[in-house]
Amino acid sequence: MTIYWRKSSRSGSATDEACVELAVLPEGVGVRDSKDPDGGRLIVNRTQLGSLMQAIKEGALDRA
Repeated sequence: MTIYWRKSSRSGSATDEACVELAVLPEGVGVRDSKDPDGGRLIVNRTQLGSLMQAIKEGALDRA
């Protein structure tokens, strides 16, 4: 199975930018750091990813 990692088009075109990349995996959605593609990866299910994205959009994770 080929895994296609993607980052947001809003991340810019520079390859040295720190971005989060996502990939659809058989066991869920993979999340990794674009600056360390061979490093650790987090795997979440779609519900968990949706909850995280909603919290980000609502500013619930913003620092005070």
